[in-house]
Amino acid sequence: MSNDTPQIREIEGKGRSVRELLANRRYRVDYYQREYKWQTKQLSELIDDLTTKFFESFDPSHDRSEVAGYAHYFLGSIIISSKGNEKYVVDGQQRLTTLTLLLIYIRHHLVDEDQRGQLANMIFSLSDGKKAFNLDIPDRTPCLEALFNATDFVVTEQQESIVNILARYADLEEIFPDELRGDTLPYFSDWLIGYVNLVEITAYSDEDAYTIFETMNDRGLSLTPADMLKGYLLANITDPEVRARAAEVWKKRVVVLSVLGKDEDADGIKSWLRSQYARSIRDRKKGALPADFDLIGTEFHRWIRANEDRLGLHKGADFARFIETDFVFFSKWYEIIRKAATTLTPGYESVYYNAEQNFTLQYPVLLSPIKISDTDNVIEKKIKVTAAFLDILISRRIWNFHPTDHSAMQYAMFIIMRDIRGLDLDALVAALSKRLSDEEERFTTNDAFRLHGINGRVLHRLLARMTDYVEVQSGIKSRYLEYARRGGKDAYEIEHIWSNHAERHTDEFAHPSEFSEYRNRVGGLLLLPKSFNAAYGDLTYEEKLPHYYTQNLLAKSLNEQAYKLNPGFLQFIAKSGLPFRASPTFLKADLDARQILYGQLAELVWSPSVLTRIASLASEEDS
Repeated sequence: MSNDTPQIREIEGKGRSVRELLANRRYRVDYYQREYKWQTKQLSELIDDLTTKFFESFDPSHDRSEVAGYAHYFLGSIIISSKGNEKYVVDGQQRLTTLTLLLIYIRHHLVDEDQRGQLANMIFSLSDGKKAFNLDIPDRTPCLEALFNATDFVVTEQQESIVNILARYADLEEIFPDELRGDTLPYFSDWLIGYVNLVEITAYSDEDAYTIFETMNDRGLSLTPADMLKGYLLANITDPEVRARAAEVWKKRVVVLSVLGKDEDADGIKSWLRSQYARSIRDRKKGALPADFDLIGTEFHRWIRANEDRLGLHKGADFARFIETDFVFFSKWYEIIRKAATTLTPGYESVYYNAEQNFTLQYPVLLSPIKISDTDNVIEKKIKVTAAFLDILISRRIWNFHPTDHSAMQYAMFIIMRDIRGLDLDALVAALSKRLSDEEERFTTNDAFRLHGINGRVLHRLLARMTDYVEVQSGIKSRYLEYARRGGKDAYEIEHIWSNHAERHTDEFAHPSEFSEYRNRVGGLLLLPKSFNAAYGDLTYEEKLPHYYTQNLLAKSLNEQAYKLNPGFLQFIAKSGLPFRASPTFLKADLDARQILYGQLAELVWSPSVLTRIASLASEEDS
């Protein structure tokens, strides 16, 4: 046989469970595509999808052996380039990294040692007596080790993958649903590793692997739910001219939404359908089936087909109207809201603030009260009123140590969305104002709000809002974006008024832990440039006080000089009645007074009266 016979370049495709894909198998990632980029949004959607599919089958009366009969979930495909004994991930490392984080998280919360060992085999394997993670990327190993061992990990460099891995694991602590914990978790773990499937496509050359990757991603062979919805709607328009016109309208709107970011066309459709049509949501109990809100989130194209009557889709003209009127209208306002979420826009500030707190549930809620028959001015005010309501609600919850993640807020947001759907402006203001007045907890009801291990990001933004509010009300131009900046050389950081020296405060605190808790209370915090903290952070209060006067007005207010020749600030104090005062020393009683001040200040920053004020502006403009 001739040595010139060409070698067969085989391509294999095989469906695998998570266990088959990861147990004692190692994958590498080439240096040029190492970054892990998933954000909270992608993680939340995955957890929602898995939860919904799992609860389609789960019943708390089942034995664990019955998980074998549960419905499977398809997580997509990964593409592998096999080189000798090593496998390189060409496409799919985002999902593999996320699965690794999810397995680590679940393992920490399982009690059964056999099950924990099973998961460990999918996270790492031993080679020559040494532990190596199955997604073998050396730069990430120390970080994954820390997560696996539940030890602290300090980011010494701003490596994108490491920062995102730590952030997504922190997200899991917040968004992993309560109904999956406890006795249900072993069932979910068994189902996840045994019945969540991926297709592993293996090529034996990089060239073939990347050809497959381009074919699947660039040539559009994999239809998205938005594509399938488009096909279904257009197929029901019988007039060829009307169908062609509707197809062009759809195309233009999808292009506009796609400019906003990946999957924004699908997100816009989900927000529209949930805002206007979702009547039900899966009950918060084990074994409950997915309902409107859940199904729209996972398979909106199928949900529409199953709910034609509710949507008024009976004949070709109805399907054309659904695209040319309804989709155009709601996608336009979704586009406006999404742009306001990424750029601080006058009048839409609350939309931006909510987005900064990663509150992705705001979009269907903001769309829910608007109607096609409303004027643009009324629509704008409805959105602004609703966004301001959410801003107050989220900030109150943060202040009172309540979670604001997707899982914790989803049910409540569905109820609000359903109740304010299509309300007139005055009725909307009344309904949302009543909800805020019915809330027992305010900013002033928690006199121990403090910085703790996982709320630094959200507390930073609250301090930025409060600092900016004091300055704007005192006649100073807004610097919110500057104060909210957390990265780079111009970043701002949370500054402790007390340096971390418990020995300086033994006359007031018997134990360092008591001092630490008090030191972290919000009344003992400021927002100052990173460079300030580096230069002065370790000094005594008396040494830092003169330097505080060179900073923002909230910091200046500790210094007696702030109350001299400062008419704007003095007028603000007189008008607001806030108990500002200079503090030549800063003892426990001074921090207590500052804690009270901050609580009252927060009540002004997030005052429910803003809802009525927005509506009054709308009435004046309409008249």
